[in-house]
Amino acid sequence: MRSMADSQLHWQNRPVIFADSHAMPPRDYPLESYWMPFTANRAFKAAPRLFAGAKDMHYVTEDGRAVLDGTAGLWCVNAGHCRAKIVAAIQKQAAAMDYSPAFQMGHPGAFRVAERVARLAPGDLDHVFFANSGSEAVDTALKIALAYHRARGESQRTVLIGRERGYHGAGFGGISVGGISANRKAFGSLLPRVDHLAHTHDLEHNAFSRGQPQWGAHLADELENRIIPLHDASNIAAVIVEPMAGSAGVLIPPKGYLERLRQICDRHGLLLIFDEVITGFGRLGPCFGADAVGVVPDMMVIAKGLTNGAVPMGAVVARRGIYDRIVNAAPPDTIELFHGYTYSGHPLATAAAEASLDLFEEERLFGRGQELAPYFQEAVHSLREMPHVTDIRNLGMVAAIELESGPGRPGERAFRTFLKCYEKGVLIRTTGDIIALSPPLIISRQQIDELVGTLAAALKETGRN
Repeated sequence: MRSMADSQLHWQNRPVIFADSHAMPPRDYPLESYWMPFTANRAFKAAPRLFAGAKDMHYVTEDGRAVLDGTAGLWCVNAGHCRAKIVAAIQKQAAAMDYSPAFQMGHPGAFRVAERVARLAPGDLDHVFFANSGSEAVDTALKIALAYHRARGESQRTVLIGRERGYHGAGFGGISVGGISANRKAFGSLLPRVDHLAHTHDLEHNAFSRGQPQWGAHLADELENRIIPLHDASNIAAVIVEPMAGSAGVLIPPKGYLERLRQICDRHGLLLIFDEVITGFGRLGPCFGADAVGVVPDMMVIAKGLTNGAVPMGAVVARRGIYDRIVNAAPPDTIELFHGYTYSGHPLATAAAEASLDLFEEERLFGRGQELAPYFQEAVHSLREMPHVTDIRNLGMVAAIELESGPGRPGERAFRTFLKCYEKGVLIRTTGDIIALSPPLIISRQQIDELVGTLAAALKETGRN
């Protein structure tokens, strides 16, 4: 496992020396034209935070500072930044073939990646439909669920069940089944036949849990006790949940909860979809969250770590029976599913995915995540006595530190901590007053100490007011 020298980072074959202070290079581009996603644009452009390079565990800011990546970019750079194998694979593919049509044509890379993903997936999830992001993959999975029931002669099954505080991307399908109100309130009518399970986050029973909490499996029974009677099981197509809800603030599934959802879905003929955009590729220890919790869904939505974040790519992994019912039972010489994207299985994305999967295997990164998880757990729980901390929870290589909201200022305390950590050379992520940590799986114990130690110092400073 390679490690980053504390004093020097080789970026674009040039050593960048980190000093205590840096002169800002002249900026040769304006900031105004770019409408940034999920960002307070005016505040950001008044005090921008810009990265210019990255390597392994660190980003490099435009003024040359090293910033330890405590979030794997945005939950996606599981093998660390700018890994030579992935860079070389993308360069080689770009020189050989930049683009291949995805409709009625193909290229070898898409078939190779699909086969490798199918081998990694649990149970009989062995058919892969490519998209370009988690958002697109979620919408794809929802459409496959509807098409599956129609092919079975149950076209009335159109109700989709999500969960409160669930995040399933930013498409209309994803925000419909998602349960984060801020992502929905500005957009009016969404998908018409959607309902939501209650979320599982309950600090009265589960505060400061280490791993999956003991309390809460019964919350799955709402599916059978309220939602199914309300809509009738014969009208429900699918239930979609994250094995661990990441973007809403690292909400850990109670022991037995996902198992109970699986049993209820089986009893009533509902498809169970796991959104593994965050939990896939070693984030919870094994390859997929389904492996970590011991539950096999009917479909998995994947993205992010599939290409180590290097090229956008998403996918749906479906059980053999779903593919057979939609594809193999259709009349011959017909398009079985009228769905897809111009860039499905893009050659550069598949090259990045192959190289990423090689790295995960060669460096045993899934095993490394499992090996590091106990040390990471102890480190993050050492923050329990920091000012305003109301909860700490973790699973695999993910942790959340929840803070008490300031009076009339929800989210402000965590965001000030984010800014303080950035100032001190560490990147964290916040959602509301929850701080999330999800470092690349190549992180060392020393870097875990640095990450948590810097966060502790920032919490002390921001906790004074």
